[in-house]
Amino acid sequence: MTWYYIDESITDGERRKGPYNLDEIRDLVQEKKITDDTLVWHSGLDNFVPWKDMEESKPTFTTSEDEELLKKTIEELLAQQVAEKKLQKRYAGFFTRGLAFAIDNIILTLIGLLIMQVLAALQIIDPESMNNAMNSIANAGNNASFSEILDQMLKEPSLEILFMITSFIQALYFIIFTAIKGATPGKMLLHLRVETSEGEKVCWLTSIIRYIASMFTQFTLVLYGLGYLIVMIDPKRRALHDHIARTRVVIEYKIKVRSVIEKNDENNNGTSQEEDQEK
Repeated sequence: MTWYYIDESITDGERRKGPYNLDEIRDLVQEKKITDDTLVWHSGLDNFVPWKDMEESKPTFTTSEDEELLKKTIEELLAQQVAEKKLQKRYAGFFTRGLAFAIDNIILTLIGLLIMQVLAALQIIDPESMNNAMNSIANAGNNASFSEILDQMLKEPSLEILFMITSFIQALYFIIFTAIKGATPGKMLLHLRVETSEGEKVCWLTSIIRYIASMFTQFTLVLYGLGYLIVMIDPKRRALHDHIARTRVVIEYKIKVRSVIEKNDENNNGTSQEEDQEK
């Protein structure tokens, strides 16, 4: 397509400049020789019209530099939106946290059963004496207090060994997963994450403090579980050990962003493949 334009700087003689192709016209626009009000014409028009009224005057992204600029702009806007989204925290409630805790305890129970089988096979513990001790504890029923039950358990060597090992593994389970992943497997399944009160990643020291504090929360079960129930009334849904360790549990949002340019490239490639197949 052949293009011409009117050079307003010429006051005498032929002011029409051309012929040019579209790329040359755009180069002249970049050089400021053609402005928005400059009259242009091509072989498909009846009369000269201002450049700003032409469809070709609209911004296009044909070079790699233009594409990189567009990509960077989009990424900056998306980063801003993600940052704003992070400010709108959604805290994990009582029942969600309870379900995650139940999942963790199921996992720990399975690990404990496996350990018990290994210890029994190695003859480190005696399953029969353990069974007798558990029956005597069960026969005590509601008449025995928690401290009395615990004391009776520790009097049986096999139960004492199993209790010490499983307690140690439980501590490692919660401390390591919280420090490294920010969540135990139970929390991961429900997309929950433990963070500090400032929204930062939990460090090793905080994870240890949080686990020790959770022991105090468990002791409140004799007080109708007040250490856990405060989650239902706390604005940030924190349990007693969260207050002590200055942590909170939030629902983690995973935002997947695809570049507009990449999406357009895929669409263009798909169109090209369809055209090739038609040919």
